[in-house]
Amino acid sequence: MARIEQTLTDMLTPAVEALGFELLGVEFVAAGKHSTLRIYIDHANGISVDNCADVSHQVSAILDVEDPINTEYNLEVSSPGMDRPLFKAEHYAAVIGETVSVRLRTPMDNRRKFKGKVLSVEDGILTIEVDGETFELVIDNIEKGNLVPVFD
Repeated sequence: MARIEQTLTDMLTPAVEALGFELLGVEFVAAGKHSTLRIYIDHANGISVDNCADVSHQVSAILDVEDPINTEYNLEVSSPGMDRPLFKAEHYAAVIGETVSVRLRTPMDNRRKFKGKVLSVEDGILTIEVDGETFELVIDNIEKGNLVPVFD
């Protein structure tokens, strides 16, 4: 996780949890005036638009006071959706046996993108099977990870 995203996660987690939600993760997409701060929340009963609005209101107040981002940005609060983003080792461990898509910060074996079945998660290492070949990926080197939805 990038430093700004980790700082934001640490800053916002208590407020999101106080509202009764889990802060899954934070993405900051820098694009000048069109930058986006995306916050993913979850709850056992699902997420409604009203839930997103409540969290957005609370988070906005904190961000206005703390001002951790020194550029303009749009704030988005979202449920994880079917292609659930994966941020932590626990998130990958929860989807063992399912297919994920990951992009690495720095390449491994001359590639950055991997899409395959999660075999295990242990000591910060994600073991994934891609086209019959097994790869061990350092979770801290994963720039972006998502669950790949299955449609029956």
